[in-house]
Amino acid sequence: MFWLLLLTVIILLILFYAYQNMHYDRKITQLIKKANMSEKQVVLPDGSVLNYGENPSKKTPLLLLHGQIVSWEDYAKVLPLLTKEYHIYAVDYYGHGGSSKDPDKYSAHVIGKDLIWFIENVIKEPVIVSGHSSGGLLTAWLAANSPDNIRGIVIEDAPFFSTEANRAEHTYAGKGFKNSYNFLQKETENNYTKYSLEHDYMQTFFNKNGKDNWAKIVKNPALSYMKKHPGQVPRIWYYPSILGVNRIYDLTANLQDGTGEYDLRFGASFYDYSWFDNFDQTETLVNITVPTILLHVAPSNETAPSYYDSHGTLLSAMDEKDAARVIDLVEGAELIEGFQSAHDIHQDQPKQFAKILIDFKEKIKS
Repeated sequence: MFWLLLLTVIILLILFYAYQNMHYDRKITQLIKKANMSEKQVVLPDGSVLNYGENPSKKTPLLLLHGQIVSWEDYAKVLPLLTKEYHIYAVDYYGHGGSSKDPDKYSAHVIGKDLIWFIENVIKEPVIVSGHSSGGLLTAWLAANSPDNIRGIVIEDAPFFSTEANRAEHTYAGKGFKNSYNFLQKETENNYTKYSLEHDYMQTFFNKNGKDNWAKIVKNPALSYMKKHPGQVPRIWYYPSILGVNRIYDLTANLQDGTGEYDLRFGASFYDYSWFDNFDQTETLVNITVPTILLHVAPSNETAPSYYDSHGTLLSAMDEKDAARVIDLVEGAELIEGFQSAHDIHQDQPKQFAKILIDFKEKIKS
């Protein structure tokens, strides 16, 4: 009887463990519900659609612009904290989430103009804007080109200058953009997850001492899963969320092979630099006159104090010189750095991120 009970407990624990690993992102829905966020859409005069999340409130409006590949739900961890102080509009910009997928819209100035329309016609009053990564580049564009609509901005680890020609190809993100571009050129390739796992620069972090740990831990289990479950993004039950393997798989989901809502052509626009048409980063930063905060992560624990690996590849969005240059160009800007985060500060340090935004609102009021 004892052994039967023990076996039952073990089986239940294994099942619970597997469920947790397979549904590591289940809390997103719970957090969004807790924040009382509703998903909405608005159609622009040219027929384009902007999808967004909003909470009912009469508080100060806050526009959130996510990073590349994800959608507005990426802010789930901070939404319950921010909705106490803000009326939030978290927008999917084009190529992401429920918004339009149109390559003609994949440039900073085109997206920026439509976000101005969104502010003026949906929010209908000046806003505070916080943008992450490429959303941070858009945030800077908005502040420089529509200052009357912007009360202040928080730029979260945006890739200023590292996305320019002769720099981007030597960055971790740039190698990912190259994968998107190359995949789209290959008519015989129809599974981006497989292609990505075969070419992802991240494998250099796994493969040490001559061992192909990437294939063993990440690639081969994924290929085996996809063979059994065609058309699905892999989920491996025995990998805990802290390891991040299932997260790696999720970030390969895309529109082209029907596994997600991200359009790989958006990433390709960073590779061929068309996203930066009519968008000079230095000029944009010089023209910002609203209160500005720049958030910058600390170097990786494996490479500290450098932001670069042994191959000279920039692993972060910016190095310390890039961050200093941003602060030098934006008059009165404040730099807050040293976050223990790979890139997504709002996910890795949600309380700290939310406090910065809430304090920022009070500072602007005073």
